[in-house]
Amino acid sequence: MYEGAVQDLIDELGRLPGVGPKSAQRIAFHILSADPADVRRLSDALVEVKRRVRFCEVCGNVAQEEQCRVCRDPRRSPATICVVEEPKDVVAIERTREFRGKYHVLGGAINPIAGVGPDDLRIAQLMSRLADGTVTEVILATDPNVEGEATATYLARLLVPMGLTVSRLASGLPVGGDLEYADEVTLGRAFEGRRRISA
Repeated sequence: MYEGAVQDLIDELGRLPGVGPKSAQRIAFHILSADPADVRRLSDALVEVKRRVRFCEVCGNVAQEEQCRVCRDPRRSPATICVVEEPKDVVAIERTREFRGKYHVLGGAINPIAGVGPDDLRIAQLMSRLADGTVTEVILATDPNVEGEATATYLARLLVPMGLTVSRLASGLPVGGDLEYADEVTLGRAFEGRRRISA
């Protein structure tokens, strides 16, 4: 639709996840009207992140060294591993300040339709981390969707026979939500995960 470099930029931006054609066009025109120093900073940040950032050799989280900051932290308990799908999930859990163990990032979830099977995930690396007997509990914190549930079920079948405590994050009603707007699955999970109240 546009000439040369502008259309190339729109096309490249449109390949980013969550950026549709209209958003790509808006971002492209924002970049065109931005100060050249701002565009240079953006360009430098993109090049620098590709040059310096890697994945932790232990857990698969993003890191600037061989190991991420969580794996390097001696205060974290090596007895508990929280299994998540993506590095962004680590950030979400860390924001709660509730978990003091270590992580394992799978790099996705089982999704046969998209051609992602167990061998495409970091499951073998998880199993090798569990081999020495240091870990006693594994928390499965995959997304509460079809792919996340399939991944959690697959992992549970592998882990429970090892004698580990295997748990799944509770799911249910969001704080501030209304019962009338909850779907059947969410409401059913809320009933399954109900807790006793003591005075």
